[in-house]
Amino acid sequence: MGPDELKEWLGGEDSAGAGWSKDDGSGETIGHESGRKIIEILEKNPNKDPSKYDEDDISHMRKVVAYNKRHLAQEGKAKQDPESKSAKSLKNWGHDPSNLRCILYKSELLYD
Repeated sequence: MGPDELKEWLGGEDSAGAGWSKDDGSGETIGHESGRKIIEILEKNPNKDPSKYDEDDISHMRKVVAYNKRHLAQEGKAKQDPESKSAKSLKNWGHDPSNLRCILYKSELLYD
């Protein structure tokens, strides 16, 4: 998902209810917070120049890739039902399981 698509998704009702709530009492889910961080990373480095990522960016990208890889392997329902909580949670983490053009490669989500 690109930053604009992810922003639109995070602004919707379906996004807010998917995933585990943070412990800070804000009501925001961990995945929703992750999605906001993904947008920041994509917007500050739209050309994906590796030299422009800082350690926090790289750490978060690794976390995102690990989450998506783990959940895609475990949750076939996310691929089959775009309305499932699993699919909605993955979208919060920047991966739309219904987008067949999306590939995990190293520490980034690339699109053809």
